[in-house]
Amino acid sequence: MSSTTITPEQAPTLPALFRTRVSMSRDAPAYRHFSADDQTWKQTTWGEMAAMVDRWQAALAREGFKPGERVALMLGNSREWVALDQAASELGLITVPLYTDDRPDNVAYIIGQTQARLLLLGESMHNRRLSEHFENMPSLKRIVCLGQSEGEPDDSRVMHLDRWLERGDPDQVRRPDLDPLGLATIVFTSGTTGRPKGVMLSHRNILDNAQASSTAGPLSDTDRFLSFLPLSHMLERTGGYYMPMLIGAEVAFARSIQGLGEDLMSVQPTVLISVPRIYERVHGRIQAGLKEKSAIGRGLFKATVAIGWRRFEYQQGRASWSPGLLLWPLLERIVAHKVLNRLGGKLRFAVCGGAPLPPPIARFFIGLGLPVLHGYGMTESSPVVSVNTPDDNLPASIGKPLPGIEVKIGEMDELLTRSSSVMLGYWKNEEATASTIDQDHWLHSGDQARIDDDGRIFITGRLKDILVLTNGEKVPPADMEMAIALDALFDQVMVVGDGHSFLSALVVPEPEAWATFAEDHDLDPSAAGRLSRATERALLQRMQYQLRDFPGYARIRHVHVVHEPWSVDNGMLTPTMKLKRPVITKHYAKAIEAMYAGHD
Repeated sequence: MSSTTITPEQAPTLPALFRTRVSMSRDAPAYRHFSADDQTWKQTTWGEMAAMVDRWQAALAREGFKPGERVALMLGNSREWVALDQAASELGLITVPLYTDDRPDNVAYIIGQTQARLLLLGESMHNRRLSEHFENMPSLKRIVCLGQSEGEPDDSRVMHLDRWLERGDPDQVRRPDLDPLGLATIVFTSGTTGRPKGVMLSHRNILDNAQASSTAGPLSDTDRFLSFLPLSHMLERTGGYYMPMLIGAEVAFARSIQGLGEDLMSVQPTVLISVPRIYERVHGRIQAGLKEKSAIGRGLFKATVAIGWRRFEYQQGRASWSPGLLLWPLLERIVAHKVLNRLGGKLRFAVCGGAPLPPPIARFFIGLGLPVLHGYGMTESSPVVSVNTPDDNLPASIGKPLPGIEVKIGEMDELLTRSSSVMLGYWKNEEATASTIDQDHWLHSGDQARIDDDGRIFITGRLKDILVLTNGEKVPPADMEMAIALDALFDQVMVVGDGHSFLSALVVPEPEAWATFAEDHDLDPSAAGRLSRATERALLQRMQYQLRDFPGYARIRHVHVVHEPWSVDNGMLTPTMKLKRPVITKHYAKAIEAMYAGHD
């Protein structure tokens, strides 16, 4: 543990963590953000951050909210997000984070469920999208907007941030004593079925998880994190906000996912926490660029990844030394460094969570010298359960449990976990709580897994996502979908076949790759649905190539092409980019039925 790391004894609550960090590191950099005014990156010290939190706290106190009442945040990762979270928590208020791209009706539902008293909005577009729903949020006493907006809604509760902060009076601030075991936040799971559930997490839940997570690798106050996963996601909140605060590291707030490449170059982070989708996009861009290279260039790149992977396996003690490893210093200098420099050039760890990372992509980055650490967690566990570590990294697994976390395999191979990081329960939903946490305090994950003799965990499927074919075959579709999507032609994939005799697939093609495919097959690029048998056969051939290492059941017989991407806005994806299978299945019911007509 670094000498700058805060211990649980020093900080029993989240506000105590912040205040302790301020006292230990007042003049050290805390955050970095991009200023649109002069197009430069600005630093904020811990002392400056404390002054900002105090100002926000005074404005909150003037509203007269009582400890235990809820305040909601709907804005991108920023100092303002941190300021409201810390200011509210220290006043005993409960923060309710919202996804910035969530649908207005869903936001209204969460505000209604929690009876939130204040809503902080980021961009003006959030204001415009939500304004027609404000009347359905009667619990809100105040709606604070950061962004300037034309045509402000005619609602006396709406106030711009600058004006709201001016009304604060430091003399009104009364900070109650906080219970470390008390409720700190309600985080609504994105939910692939039905309405989202509010996960209740205590100060201790989150702090214990942040503390345990900080032991996964050698981290210190010299590290710099790039924050771009939404802070409404517990992986980013615990791993990319509270944990850096715990160790005294700096956090830079990315401008956008679209500008991530430029931000990586500018910020040069040492730690990156992400979900598979980001790594898949970077992998796809590099692969597309390789097609423009000469055969020699492509061969050199392939050799670099292969030898880099062998070097990694040798370092992990899973492979013997090979003479080819002597080439690594040269290949690293002329190939690997050029790629890693596009990621800032200083990355020491790249953590991947939220969903399984396809093994070929993990092998790709690790082969280039970037240690990708695959982990696993759930919002209900604050969230991290297990993670690979730099000196014990088996990418096919999700690592070993963090210190203080128990795991075991239950009925139907379900992964169960028990620790001080397991949630208090679901907000106003005792039935769901009882079905998720059993009498012995084991949290049921809903994921199927196995644990090897060394204690590593391997996810094998998801209980609710298993497709049962009429021949009794039980098929986990997620791994197949990931494999198919490794072909740059397929941007989104959903395998179907539950209750049928064979598997089919719905696919959303990548526009540029589809245009090339269409030209090669004399096909109208706008063509969709069930295409000619010759075209369908060409698509199926590419799919089966991606599935060549799967068991015999993994054979797609029919494919239906759609060009409208599945998104959060159209209700097909959760805010964490997971497929809403029931929604997609219902929407394309006729198309799915047509693929099976006369065949079952």
